[in-house]
Amino acid sequence: MSTGRIQFAEQDGTFVLKFVGEVRLTLCSALDATIERIFTSMNFSTVVIDLTETRSIDSTTLGLLAKLSILSRQKAGLLPTVVTTHEDITRLLQSMGFDQVFNIVGRPIPRPESLCDLPSQDQCEDVVKAKVLEAHKILMGLNDSNREAFRDLVNALEHQ
Repeated sequence: MSTGRIQFAEQDGTFVLKFVGEVRLTLCSALDATIERIFTSMNFSTVVIDLTETRSIDSTTLGLLAKLSILSRQKAGLLPTVVTTHEDITRLLQSMGFDQVFNIVGRPIPRPESLCDLPSQDQCEDVVKAKVLEAHKILMGLNDSNREAFRDLVNALEHQ
């Protein structure tokens, strides 16, 4: 069971996702649904991802964040902001190439008072596998080291 959670708020077109604790695969369906909701919103202006209380984050979640960045650039022409105050999380983001697709900020920023936990979503194994595959393909597209790191996993998922 994941000990993490993702909180969400929207204020005047600014969408905030706050990741708390250990954010893992079990939260990916709710995150993916929220990403879709953000980009179908009529008043979208920017996205802020707050990782100041994140202890760990898995590669599937990172892939979904990369998807969020790609959609943000396509729909609004801007890079989302990631806020991280932990050196290990910052190093992980940089190693994955996130400094190319996000504005990474190293200090806390004001956030809405109305953050709510994303509801958990039960998904069948095939749906989860498809999300994992999509997330890792997106990560592979960010840089050569990701392509190398996730090639075997993607091949295994594609041939199951």
